[in-house]
Amino acid sequence: MSRAVVYRELGGPDVLEIADIDPGEPGPGQVRVRLEAAGVNPIDAKLRGGRRPSPPIDGHRRVGSDGAGVVVAVGPDAAGWRPGMPVAVSGALGTYAEEVTTDAATVFVRPPAVSAVDAAAVGVPTSTAYQSLRSLAVGPGDTLLLHGGSGAVGRAAVQFAVLWGARVIATCSDRRAGDLQALGAETVRYGVGLAERVRTLAPGGVDVALDAAGTDEALRTSIELVPDRARIATIVRGADADGVGIRAFGGGSPHPLTLQELAWRREGIAVALPLLAAGAFSVEVGPSLPLAEAAEAHRLVESGVDGKVILLP
Repeated sequence: MSRAVVYRELGGPDVLEIADIDPGEPGPGQVRVRLEAAGVNPIDAKLRGGRRPSPPIDGHRRVGSDGAGVVVAVGPDAAGWRPGMPVAVSGALGTYAEEVTTDAATVFVRPPAVSAVDAAAVGVPTSTAYQSLRSLAVGPGDTLLLHGGSGAVGRAAVQFAVLWGARVIATCSDRRAGDLQALGAETVRYGVGLAERVRTLAPGGVDVALDAAGTDEALRTSIELVPDRARIATIVRGADADGVGIRAFGGGSPHPLTLQELAWRREGIAVALPLLAAGAFSVEVGPSLPLAEAAEAHRLVESGVDGKVILLP
């Protein structure tokens, strides 16, 4: 049996509890991973609280999609995997646990130089950033306006865009400006007068905008500064995107990701892990808590905290 975090009803963080779960033997195309770290994402708390739609709960529901650890068992037709391999996991069901059995397609080779904690912080934010920038065709010569640059998605987006030759202007607080500048972004304070401050930095104009903040200001400024609305996207305000004629990748959008977008999300993790090992990419890790403190982890995520919150099974 494996200890895992579950909930039996929607509600606040206190609905989370520890249960003994049989992770099951891996079936065709599956592997079982002993988890050393699990990444806590905002979507986990939104699903638990009923702020994102999900199917009815049948008995209990496991939590978490990102993690890292070591393969301990391999099912038939899971070619290339063997027990003892260090891996990252993203897109699994129930990574707040000691073990998880999952499709091999959700498992990625973890270079020895990448710790389980750092690998668990990659997953959702890094894949979202990568796919969003690929969908927006960000590349050399582009000036990208990035709202919410200091969050996990924002930091990943800064690094990919800079790596691909784009100029990045990222909104953030004064307190976080130095961190983003070290990653290669130019920073601008959000708040009243944002559009004018961006114009001062980029008198030649802005080509593309990505909203990872979800504020009215972010949408309004993007629409004001970017001529082509097909090159404006939000990952937070998906339900509002159609109404203002911009694109949305998740964030409550009624439009599911395309097969190509899903492929880019997987590709983003596979690209980031070797870069992380080489010191050419970074993740910001915040508080690490034991598995039994999953409720506190969700409180931290919902209240806002610097860095990725990690659970340690």
